[in-house]
Amino acid sequence: MGKRLVIALGGNALGNTPKQQLELVKKTASTIVDLAEEGYDVVVGHGNGPQVGMVNLAFENSHNNSGSTPEMPFPECGAMTQGYIGYHLQQSIGRELKKRGIRKPVATVITQVEVDKNDPAFQNPTKPIGSFYSKEEAERIMEETGYSFVEDAGRGYRRVVPSPKPVSIVELETIERLVSEGCIVITVGGGGIPVVKSDGWFEGVAAVIDKDRASAKLALDLHADMLVILTAVEKVSINFNKPNQIDLDEMSLEQAEKYIEEGHFAKGSMLPKVESCIDYLEKMITGKALITSLEKAKDALQGKTGTVIHP
Repeated sequence: MGKRLVIALGGNALGNTPKQQLELVKKTASTIVDLAEEGYDVVVGHGNGPQVGMVNLAFENSHNNSGSTPEMPFPECGAMTQGYIGYHLQQSIGRELKKRGIRKPVATVITQVEVDKNDPAFQNPTKPIGSFYSKEEAERIMEETGYSFVEDAGRGYRRVVPSPKPVSIVELETIERLVSEGCIVITVGGGGIPVVKSDGWFEGVAAVIDKDRASAKLALDLHADMLVILTAVEKVSINFNKPNQIDLDEMSLEQAEKYIEEGHFAKGSMLPKVESCIDYLEKMITGKALITSLEKAKDALQGKTGTVIHP
């Protein structure tokens, strides 16, 4: 058995439209196959922010304009994006494997991730999704549906959904079996479809789970040797974008926590990535976490670049 890697792909690896995405995933596929070729068992998690917004918006607009299209619940929009992003990744990875003469199966698992229905995030929805509305329209929809809306960046009002923490991965056993058989697995797309326990089983809820947190949970549950978070930058920095910026080759858990306290990592970007690495490493004391860019992933795994966080 090779070393297990869980890779969390940032949205920059996927683009904003299906056409753009199909082009961009070729580069992503090349990196993933590089790692498989090095002997790693690769499991891929990915974001779906632009994609789920697009699907949600398409149904919303069609429903509002014609009335004949049904409203599509948010968990179903998440499942749709897992499916089509998975299809694009499978196609590109499969083509790259064939090109290099590597016989290896690739599969996407439509993945549900359990969250706690009492998670405080449900009382404080923060994640904007879908289209922009005027204040009057937003108030009318809130009245009709009970949705929450916030004013977003001066461009109008948008629906917000909660962003709860992952508790367990429902399809974990399926993923484990596929990885053990040597399959490249694409899973926890967009952080997974959020579900809560209901009558002894699960039902979907309107929420978005952070994909880095879901990937960290997956890495922990699969006992992965490494969590690799691929983003837009080659290394994690302190004093980011300031004259005294320092790019970090490595951090211990203690240093990472100290930098968080000092406010070095931005809430919407680097902070959840570093926190996800901490979540994984605190419980997986033999593991390592790596943050780098997609282009530099192979070099980073060979110790040439990237930021390594270790227990």
